Amino acid sequence: MASFRCPGCDYVYDETKGAPREGFPAGTAWDDIPEDWACPDCAVREKIDFEPIGVTQ
Repeated sequence: MASFRCPGCDYVYDETKGAPREGFPAGTAWDDIPEDWACPDCAVREKIDFEPIGVTQ
């Protein structure tokens, strides 16, 4: 599992935890997040802008 960080506000989407307030339960893979999704904290950055951290292959 991996995490992805918003470069604008440092919000982190962790695949292990998901984002329940956004409707993504724990275990939701980054690839399953819609492409038009925006950062829930700053709403400035879109999914494409997020930086992978701790990515495992």
